[in-house]
Amino acid sequence: MGEVTVRRGIPSLVVLLALAGCSSDEAPQVQFGEVKRASVTEVVEAPATIGARATATLRSPAQGTIAKLYVRDGDRVEKGQILAKIRSPQAEDQLKQARKAARTPAAPSFGVPAVRLASFDALKRQAAQHFAKARAHAAKVEDPRVRQQLLSAIKLAEAQHRAQSRTLDKVMADLSRSIGGMLSQATSGFAASMNSLRAATAAQSKAAVRLAEDTVKGLTIKAPFSGIVTLGRASGGSGAPSSLSGLLSQVPGAAQQLPSTAGAPGGTPVAAGVPVAAGDAIVTVTDVSELTLSADIDETDVLLVKEGTEATVELDAVPGASYTAEVTGVGVTPMEASTGGVSYPVRLSLGKGVFDDGSKAPTPKPGMSAVARLTVREAPDAVSAPTSAIVTSGRDSVVWVVRDGRAERRVVKLGAQGETLVEVVSGLSVGERIVVRGADSVRQGQQLT
Repeated sequence: MGEVTVRRGIPSLVVLLALAGCSSDEAPQVQFGEVKRASVTEVVEAPATIGARATATLRSPAQGTIAKLYVRDGDRVEKGQILAKIRSPQAEDQLKQARKAARTPAAPSFGVPAVRLASFDALKRQAAQHFAKARAHAAKVEDPRVRQQLLSAIKLAEAQHRAQSRTLDKVMADLSRSIGGMLSQATSGFAASMNSLRAATAAQSKAAVRLAEDTVKGLTIKAPFSGIVTLGRASGGSGAPSSLSGLLSQVPGAAQQLPSTAGAPGGTPVAAGVPVAAGDAIVTVTDVSELTLSADIDETDVLLVKEGTEATVELDAVPGASYTAEVTGVGVTPMEASTGGVSYPVRLSLGKGVFDDGSKAPTPKPGMSAVARLTVREAPDAVSAPTSAIVTSGRDSVVWVVRDGRAERRVVKLGAQGETLVEVVSGLSVGERIVVRGADSVRQGQQLT
């Protein structure tokens, strides 16, 4: 950033102080004047640059070839107008692959397996057969008493066997439920993870499709707003790094937001059939319907600048002309100045310009350098003194007043500070005689007349 030069003051009234010289052997040569009323204007001067209302550099979203250009340098376009089309087999193939992946069926849901232990039905059938054979043999016994005893014993054994079978069945059922519960707990977390993974995969597939569709859609470049176009793309060294270009190809629209390098030294003009990489600038659209001004205000003056502050602007490209301007915003981010201090950006709206003879000045172009003079304070009909009468002593501003022929030190409070006049808020009265030249060599009580 260039050095910030500040020049204060545009006096609205020529100094109306009668100056008279005097000298003596005891005192150095000084000159005197009288405190009077005058209008004082304080002006802050700063370098500035003309800017456009908006600028957008549109870039290729993918590697390909310029299929067709619909505009030329300097053409005025409307919002939504097609500016260029890019052919990119790579982007179209990525879209096909993404759609194919999205159509692939997802893995089936993972369920908890049912657990059932083997039953004792076969053993029960074998036991029933044995009891039946025992009853058949007992029935063949001829002695009734013995036969009855045998049948009773078989019946009792069979009843005990059934009771034991029921108990065993209950134990096996309880065991099956316990094992099933443990398996359910062990597998529920895994099942939830598998189901979440399946859902995430489906969402990712849809996002990949949308991303690829946006990239293909971005191959048709349209004007984001009305303005004037400039064609061009940067060559290898001045453009975006190749690695960044590769990343930008995966993010539709992001490559179009990089700073413009169109028209840079060594750049290759854009034309149909020219190959482009992701991130290459194709066209820049500049909205010049409203011109702005960006000024760098020194830290010592920025607190005086407010929204609505009026200014006059002079351009290097238009000698003899001045333009009106008004502050629309004061930045808070400091910028280091070459002098070692800092400055702050101030934005102004630019108005019409006229030449010294009153004729209309031409409309500037974005990027032109200018000097802005901001009127930060005005004091009409103020108690005023020449700037040469003010002596700085530490933090005080001092004026030497001539009282009974001798110098009297007077601390004053200043208001608006012009180039040749300053407003004295307190410390002086209209009509008082003061030292206006040689004040830095005067001492308290010194004989002056």
